Amino acid sequence: MTALRPEHDPGQDGPYEQHAYEATGAFEAAVDQLADPLNDPLPGQHASPWLQAENPPAKRADTGAAHGGQPQASQGAQEPQGPPREWYDPEGYERDWYGQQEPVTASLPQPLPLNDETVGLRTADPRRTADRAMTPPTPPPRPEAEPQYVSEYAPEPDADSTAAADPRPEPAEPGPRTDPPAGGRAERRRAAKGRGRRRADPRPGARSETVPDGRPLTRVEARRAARAAKDSPAVVASRVVGELFISLGVLMLLFVTYQLWWTNVRADQIAGNETHKIQDDWAKGDRKPGAFEPGQGFAIIHIPKLDVVAPIAEGTSKEKVLDRGMVGHYGDGALRTAMPSAAKGNFALAGHRNTHGEPFRYINKLHKGDPIVVETQDAYYTYVMTSVLPQTSPSNVSVIGPVPPGSGFTKPGRYITLTTCTPEFTSTYRLIVWGKMVDERPRSKGKPDALVG
Repeated sequence: MTALRPEHDPGQDGPYEQHAYEATGAFEAAVDQLADPLNDPLPGQHASPWLQAENPPAKRADTGAAHGGQPQASQGAQEPQGPPREWYDPEGYERDWYGQQEPVTASLPQPLPLNDETVGLRTADPRRTADRAMTPPTPPPRPEAEPQYVSEYAPEPDADSTAAADPRPEPAEPGPRTDPPAGGRAERRRAAKGRGRRRADPRPGARSETVPDGRPLTRVEARRAARAAKDSPAVVASRVVGELFISLGVLMLLFVTYQLWWTNVRADQIAGNETHKIQDDWAKGDRKPGAFEPGQGFAIIHIPKLDVVAPIAEGTSKEKVLDRGMVGHYGDGALRTAMPSAAKGNFALAGHRNTHGEPFRYINKLHKGDPIVVETQDAYYTYVMTSVLPQTSPSNVSVIGPVPPGSGFTKPGRYITLTTCTPEFTSTYRLIVWGKMVDERPRSKGKPDALVG
């Protein structure tokens, strides 16, 4: 067998020795002595004499002789200490197999959160499979900051100069660290599934979907919490009743406002328009004294003390006369009374005391001798107040008779009667005021003194 000679350039590790592989079987023996890194036994049981002893054994004395060279030193002699030419390097083998490894620095990366994806990635690494099977996963220790020694004699550095000298950015504050859940793979999967559930609504006022210990609610617990958060029928009923009372209160307030304020505003507008219409008709000569239709205005009443000026219409209908802010004349059926122009008789009038213009609200403040003037198309009729009946029944129609009882009149004459409701804001009784005529003045002679003054 011809010995193989590897390519060798002179100058590498000394001159080339031609007799190293010339002996028969020398190359095969050298190859057999090489250690196989894939089949090496555990440390401490290695078959190679280079790994069994702390120092490599000396070369055999007859090695050179066997190969035809000069005899070597005896067996007792040893070569100087040092690593052998062919040394088994586990780190070099690992570097050749896995590639160049980066040195571990002080800043270690944060561990990945344990879930299905990261567990699969870690299991795929052949270098960590055996270690993870032997020991449970533990987070790497956090690097501690190196202590800084400052001499007590050294001056304190300035903050601005320190910041300018150190270009490194300040490390951000570490966020909350979540330790991996203890236990096996099943518990880690359950923890990963729990993190994937719907989280609590971050909006203000939203209900929390976690229990006090921080664990997210399950579907059953969420349903129970939703049912518990619903209002009971009693609460719903009380709310409905409360809303009804509030609505009724608002409606009553609107109704009172309408009755006490808006009706007066509207009635004053209607009464004022009717007064101007009567005066315009008088100026045109369209109206003549005589009988009038129900609701038709034919005169104007003046009460100077109360600052009252209101039209007088035929009849006492609420819709056609009284609610329109006018004063009504009793001229229907059995309650028919005389007109101001009659030689004898009682001119009886009715008006509202409250709401709808309320022309007779303060007639109870009239005293004896206070004038009351009735203006018609032809003349002014002046009456003076003589007596008052504070309260009587609505059915007492004798108060508007030709000679009313209780008025102080003893014989027929030319009288006036004012009737209204009492007490205020009710219609339980009637308030009666009487007067007698003291002056009749044609319009051609001008207004009477009661209206001029």
